[in-house]
Amino acid sequence: MVKVFALAGLLGISALPLLADGAADGSCWMRDAAAPVQSVAYTLCEQGAVWSTSDGGATWTKRETGATERLRAMAFLDANRGFVIGDHGLLLATDDGGKKWLVRPLETKEHLMDVTFVGELGWISGFQGVLLHSADGGRTWIKQTTGTTQTLETVFFLDQDHGWTVGWAGTILLTTDGGKTWKHVQSDAATWSLTSVQFRDAQNGWMVGFAGQILRSHDGGLTWQVQASPVKGWLTSVLFDSSNRGWITYDDGFLVSEDGGGSWKAVPIEGQYFLSKLLKVDKSLWAIGQSVVLKQADGLKWTRIQSLVPNRSLGLDPTPATGH
Repeated sequence: MVKVFALAGLLGISALPLLADGAADGSCWMRDAAAPVQSVAYTLCEQGAVWSTSDGGATWTKRETGATERLRAMAFLDANRGFVIGDHGLLLATDDGGKKWLVRPLETKEHLMDVTFVGELGWISGFQGVLLHSADGGRTWIKQTTGTTQTLETVFFLDQDHGWTVGWAGTILLTTDGGKTWKHVQSDAATWSLTSVQFRDAQNGWMVGFAGQILRSHDGGLTWQVQASPVKGWLTSVLFDSSNRGWITYDDGFLVSEDGGGSWKAVPIEGQYFLSKLLKVDKSLWAIGQSVVLKQADGLKWTRIQSLVPNRSLGLDPTPATGH
């Protein structure tokens, strides 16, 4: 569903707010995940449920947030304190590992797209250039000035000062003061909407997005260079593993870099899972798909976490995936 809204941004039209598809039938389209401490992980269904594990994915527990809006992203500060964001300015908070969720009021009704924390400092990005900041562990939030009305798809902070947010129509913003000021970066290389940004240190970063777009920066995001992409699909997430391999997700599988992000090649999987999110869980990476979670098994291989089948009751139990 991210693609529907982002494509609307590319075409310069308005995306209408929709109800959470399938909410009535109990279906789960996984949109995000968080792994705050060792062996503990949470996955988010846009229809309102959160699945949690405390044993590295061996067993899972389903919790309902009670949300009636479409949910889009989540973040946890520790094993118990977490946040979920969604449409029309929705922010939900838990302090007991997802057993109970309470609404936290925000000064916006825009759709919210991403949330991240560095310690007790948090940021939320959204439609119409909305960027919110919390300095107290998510208890209160204030708007930061971005100077754009483009949708900000994602926000990433390397530390409490250095952050980047990217979005529709090649929008790139960076800050070196925790978001007190945001600098617009004009880049001819950013020709399409951007979905994900990741920096390994204050200088070296990557962005990915629509039409197979991969961009790299060596100067903290002030300038960007195009990297060759082996696919032209929608690239959704970029992250590096503990072996210095870079990974990018897209509909049909992964791209991998085995030279520290210098070049990329395709690693297809058996099946199409609409992969949209990478995260570190303990010493490996997980990839979130529409109805599956894949785990980095060994080297370039990925296997499905069989214990989590959120749509089993609907007969939607996809075939396990293996990377080649």
